[in-house]
Amino acid sequence: MVVGIIIGASIFVQPSEINKHVPSIVGVLSVWIAAGVLTLFGALVCAELSSAFPRTGGVYVFLTETISPACGFLWGWAMFWSAHSGIIAASSVIFARYVGFFAALSDTGIRAVAIAAILVLSFINYLGVRQGSRLQTAVTLSKLVVIAGLLIMVCIAGKPAAASAAIPAGTTFQEFVLGVSAALFTFGGWHMVTYTAGETRDPKRTIPKALVIGSLTVTACYVALNSAYLYLLPLDRVTSSTRVAADAAQAIAGPRGAAVVSALVLLSAIGVLNGVILAGPRAYHAMAGDRVSTRLALVVQAIWSCGLVATGTYRDLFTRVVYTEWLFFALMGAGLFRLRARSGYVPSYAIWGYPVVPALFIAASMVVAVISIAADPWRAATGLFIVVLGLPVYYIWVRTRHAHH
Repeated sequence: MVVGIIIGASIFVQPSEINKHVPSIVGVLSVWIAAGVLTLFGALVCAELSSAFPRTGGVYVFLTETISPACGFLWGWAMFWSAHSGIIAASSVIFARYVGFFAALSDTGIRAVAIAAILVLSFINYLGVRQGSRLQTAVTLSKLVVIAGLLIMVCIAGKPAAASAAIPAGTTFQEFVLGVSAALFTFGGWHMVTYTAGETRDPKRTIPKALVIGSLTVTACYVALNSAYLYLLPLDRVTSSTRVAADAAQAIAGPRGAAVVSALVLLSAIGVLNGVILAGPRAYHAMAGDRVSTRLALVVQAIWSCGLVATGTYRDLFTRVVYTEWLFFALMGAGLFRLRARSGYVPSYAIWGYPVVPALFIAASMVVAVISIAADPWRAATGLFIVVLGLPVYYIWVRTRHAHH
């Protein structure tokens, strides 16, 4: 699930977004490595927290137990209205765009295909977690096989691209961080495996191992894929491309190669969509307890995600996801320090590099969030307003619960 959720369709469209901020080969690869290291640090923080609280709910549980119940509620609120549903919507749009590679689709047609994908995969997961996890395993294995095949093709038949005509510009710290922010969207979802801790065998051992191995595997895949793109295509071509993986494959094997890779993107989008759709309702169920079933949460999630597809754009969706998630990830790191300060707490899985690693994770998370917000403050203000709106809802919710008891 870790590898399957993270390696989604965004790796096949996001490099052009990153290259716009960091227009040099060394800079681009540095961005991907930095994003991978930050993801690994986050996975390590998440691993200790999941071993301390091995029950369904993930980040919601961690924030509730280490910061406050209100903070946990706000995470779930933000997940539903912005972050988690936004990932579902953005991934479904990418899926639909690549369906358009094989069949001409208008903008309305792309939105219709995206909505259909959400509804079909939500129905599969509605049938049960076993059906959803079986689909996830099959899709993940297929993706890794095809990615390995693409890299082997590059080694055997790939020819280096001609030098770019554009002269690489210097990169400011702000632009580098915005590049890392765009790259982090492709790493999104590494924490979602913790949402199913209550349904995982031996979660205290299994989940930390899955998070660490999964994040390292994905980082290696991403650096290798972007190295391949930059080897096969001039830097300015990668920057302007909307289907960089298909363009890279076409440079090796012509239109057939582009078609194969476009099919890979469809497969990847199914994987990430299924994984995110599977994970989200577990967190909502953990928040609401017996009053909201996992299946009801799945239905409501599908409806709202379809609404985001119908009204939003890809760029709006992914930028809002990044800064919203990473503000809460900084709080999650702070929660680990509070947990360690409790008397009698003995970690069953101790994070490597404590306290340096979680401190660096908190600082980097705040930098990513703040610079992403500063880059487009008006759009960010609307997204953050939705999050803050959850506070009065939380207090009304608490009063209602006390009234019933």
